Amino acid sequence: MATKLLLTFVVCRLISTVGLTIDADHPVGRIDQGVFNGELSYDTSDIEKVSIDFGLLNEAKPLGVLHPGSTNDIASLLKTANINGFGVSARGHGHSINGQAHATNGVVIEMSGSKGNQFRSNLGSLPALGYENTFLLGGRNSKSNDSKRIPYVDVWGGELWIDVLKWTLGFGLAPKSWTDYLYLSVGGTLSNAGISGQAFNHGPQISNVFELDVVTGKGDLVTCSKKKNSELFNGVLGGLGQFGIITRARIALEPAPQRVRWIRVLYSNFSTFTNDQEYLISLHGKPSSEKFDYVEGFVIVDEGLINNWRSSFFSPKNPIKISSINGSDGGVLYCLEITRNYDDSTANSIDQEIEALLEKLDFIPSSVFTTDLPYVDFLDRVHKAELKLRSKGLWEVPHPWLNLLVPKSRIADFDKGVFKGILGNKTSGPILIYPMNKNKWDDQSSVVTPNEDIFYLVGLLRSALDSGEETQKLDYLKDQNRQILKFCDESGIRVKRYLPGYKTQEEWKEHFGDRWGQFLKRKNEFDTMRILATGQHIFKPSFDSVSSFR
Repeated sequence: MATKLLLTFVVCRLISTVGLTIDADHPVGRIDQGVFNGELSYDTSDIEKVSIDFGLLNEAKPLGVLHPGSTNDIASLLKTANINGFGVSARGHGHSINGQAHATNGVVIEMSGSKGNQFRSNLGSLPALGYENTFLLGGRNSKSNDSKRIPYVDVWGGELWIDVLKWTLGFGLAPKSWTDYLYLSVGGTLSNAGISGQAFNHGPQISNVFELDVVTGKGDLVTCSKKKNSELFNGVLGGLGQFGIITRARIALEPAPQRVRWIRVLYSNFSTFTNDQEYLISLHGKPSSEKFDYVEGFVIVDEGLINNWRSSFFSPKNPIKISSINGSDGGVLYCLEITRNYDDSTANSIDQEIEALLEKLDFIPSSVFTTDLPYVDFLDRVHKAELKLRSKGLWEVPHPWLNLLVPKSRIADFDKGVFKGILGNKTSGPILIYPMNKNKWDDQSSVVTPNEDIFYLVGLLRSALDSGEETQKLDYLKDQNRQILKFCDESGIRVKRYLPGYKTQEEWKEHFGDRWGQFLKRKNEFDTMRILATGQHIFKPSFDSVSSFR
């Protein structure tokens, strides 16, 4: 016992061997290491790793990093944080843009780190298949009364989607809804929404969850669903980590296709482009043979080659230039990106079905580009681009991304003011644009979207580079983002930011609008001391020396 007490004192009082000094009187320094099955680390390398995220725009050092060895570790940490008074944030793959997973002078829980993954077998939340006898999943306006036996998988909240995919494919199954990038944690995307080109059909990832295990801000482990503890369930989905930490998620599955036909076509007229996109997402209720499985698009404003890291789909042996397309609208082109899934049993009919769908679209006839690849290769396509950028030293650079949800009624105004105006003829990363059906989103969740039946995701996924052909520095891109937001505000375009990085509660209140009262009520119920996800800058902890937000 004496040895253990001495060890605890040495670890907490002074860890000078790794260059970090922690005062034993600090709340984090008073944590008893013996309560954890995993490891509470004060190591400099661990601290540095979680102090910077993918955006490279903010740096904030916690005093400790928890590599959980069990769900109980997370509960114990949160109970201790409530008593001792320090903030806690969960971190997945660290793909945040604005420091959302930071915990200044607190503790970051490394949910997806290599040390955490060693403990998965002890977490009681290993991937496990089952079947849910339930109503068909759908959004707020789903009218289906047909019950269906839907397969699901239970996964650890820190699991990466790429690993979920690989595991479920072994059983011929896969989740329905995705993000474009799969090296993100399950808990991380569910805390935001999780969107990609399948969202028009299946809704975002948060619309495809049956059940969650959540450790609330008070340290209580709660199982919740639409029927059980529904207020917590709805709050956590899209809740930005404010009400609890997802330790297990029950994800809806479907039979996995074997292959994907991937098609890209070009447009020179914006209204023609958006009309075709909106037509395609209107087919979501049709049989699989009469619709596409994925609908996205991107904007091409650069003079010169269309090929950049996002659009490397086009053959480098046959490059396309904007100037080669007659009638480009203000020097801007638009690319529609669509796919059809198939397997051996449907391979014979795939060409005819796709041709019938393409005949109803009004793209530039000479611009059809098609490729065929395994399902997993399509879903993991962005990672392949990541590896190329890493090899050139172009991945770990600042990412001043701006993601907006734009109402359909104003998307043409946005095109004119931003794509043909503010952006000029040069960008340093992909600009995504695609529509989604609001009735596929559950308005009981914490996510806020434009109040129209159709809205667009516009993702300006730019990288700040100091050299090369697409050089645009950080200050320039940040200023351009401010111009875009100012333009929307002054033009009355009521956008909602996705993955927002607001710094004041007044901005957050405006973001949530009439949903703020519900969000605040849930915060007071599930995280009374306001210790969770302080990096989001929504609430100040109750123990903060500055008065808490009201």
